[in-house]
Amino acid sequence: MLELSAGRRRWLLFVNIVAVSIVVATMSALYTSLPDIAVAIGATQAELTWIVDSYTLVLAAFVLTAGALGDRFGRRATLIVGLALFTAASALPLWLDSPIWLIILRAFAGLGAAFVMPSTLSLLTASFPPEKRAMAVGTWAGFAGIGGIVGLVGSGLMLQVWSWKSIFLVISILGALTFIAAFTIGESFAARHGRPDVAGAVFSALAVGGVVYWLIEGAQTGFGEPFVVVALIVTVVSFAAFIVAELRASTPLLDIRYFRRRGFATGSISVALQFLVIFGFFLLIVQYLQLVQGYDALGASMSLAPMVVPVLVLSLIAPWLASKIGLRIVSVVGIAGIAAGMFLLSGLSVDSTYFDVLWPLSIAAVGMGLSTAPATSAIVSDIPADEQGVGAAVNDAMREVGAAIGIAIGGSILAGRYARDIVDVLPGVPEAGRDAVEGSFAGAVEFGNTVGPAAQPIVDAAAEIYASATGDALFALGLVAAGAAVLLLFIAPGRGYVPVGDLEDRDAADGDEADGDESDGGDAPVDKAAGGAADDGAGATSGADADAVPNRL
Repeated sequence: MLELSAGRRRWLLFVNIVAVSIVVATMSALYTSLPDIAVAIGATQAELTWIVDSYTLVLAAFVLTAGALGDRFGRRATLIVGLALFTAASALPLWLDSPIWLIILRAFAGLGAAFVMPSTLSLLTASFPPEKRAMAVGTWAGFAGIGGIVGLVGSGLMLQVWSWKSIFLVISILGALTFIAAFTIGESFAARHGRPDVAGAVFSALAVGGVVYWLIEGAQTGFGEPFVVVALIVTVVSFAAFIVAELRASTPLLDIRYFRRRGFATGSISVALQFLVIFGFFLLIVQYLQLVQGYDALGASMSLAPMVVPVLVLSLIAPWLASKIGLRIVSVVGIAGIAAGMFLLSGLSVDSTYFDVLWPLSIAAVGMGLSTAPATSAIVSDIPADEQGVGAAVNDAMREVGAAIGIAIGGSILAGRYARDIVDVLPGVPEAGRDAVEGSFAGAVEFGNTVGPAAQPIVDAAAEIYASATGDALFALGLVAAGAAVLLLFIAPGRGYVPVGDLEDRDAADGDEADGDESDGGDAPVDKAAGGAADDGAGATSGADADAVPNRL
């Protein structure tokens, strides 16, 4: 573990939460500016989709490999490289602003973000002592959790004053400042290095990238399209090959046996399902507020701002709470809160007020604050110290895949229900506006603006259908969250569970006391032994040389 003063640790924490906040905020920052981008550069709907989603696709595909590279070559080094690439790719759209260039540059920004995200978390877990690590992870998780909201609100504010390019300008300036600050923090390496797992890196990128592409493109064009079917096949084959490669590798990129550890498995499932529900919710609620309730981009973004305080505050105390009452209770209660919020929001209609949105939103925010940080902490605490970069990358990959699935589920249910029910309205629509009304509710609103009061009954009927379809999609997300809460009730560890990282800390402390040796003050965290886990007194703890047995369960 890095030996740092309290002041240096606070600075390290600040730099890393700024870095992760920027890359997470960038995911959602363009949502509010898409109409302006479409008009300014003539982008089609498909191009707009990939201007947003190329970032997520590349980030998710390469985050595992980037985490492993950080463990091997230095976590600060990968953070610096990632910030340099992210900043450059965010600045170039100020000049290269055609649709194809925006898609390419957003993909490169996503590659930079793939290096940034696991580095920020693994630097914290490698640098903070055990008694302060939960606070650091909770702070990181809190800012990562609210990053999407910050991106929406910040971009909405900028669009009130400047053009859509101001979003890229501000992101690149913040990225450049953080890039400079990253040189002032300490370096951290894994103590041991085996052979690079090239096969694991290739198959993980194909598997994760394939599933994200399948979900995004399938939701837009249909899951029966040839390219979408090919993506699914590539995903399944690559995932199977990844499992085989990791089981056979002497030093795997990610040993899948870790998923047999209840803390690691619980955290991974919890993170994925939380962000599945929350990002699906973001997609639905922003469109509902803008199209049905008539909010502008800033108003819709600001309506989500009340989520920030409960998520951030509870993320700071939730890891401590989990250590007292167990991961199971905190996870189940938190995700059940998210489910309750979604069920309550599913009753929204065209006549709902902001208060009808606010109080279920607040319940979901409390649930997210309770569950996000303990899930992240469970992942990084249940693997050896030498693999913190990979552990952080698993956390990030689960977030991205979960978010992509949530957006696909929410968008597909919304579009499918609208397409099914709008058929009954079409006979009363003039031929010239039928395609617009049938295509989307946004098209129906535009049709109403063009025709005037005579079209208001058609717009009102379409609004009723759209609001009801939004409710169906939110109810489905609530079912996912409720199912996740039930699943975690059975698989999440209780209060007696001791993660591998805690066992390593105890082994290190015992070794220091026995030998009387003093730390050499080096920067590299040393993984002395990888231990097993005991849950509620029922599990077993085992020990072996970590070089000979890379995964001890």
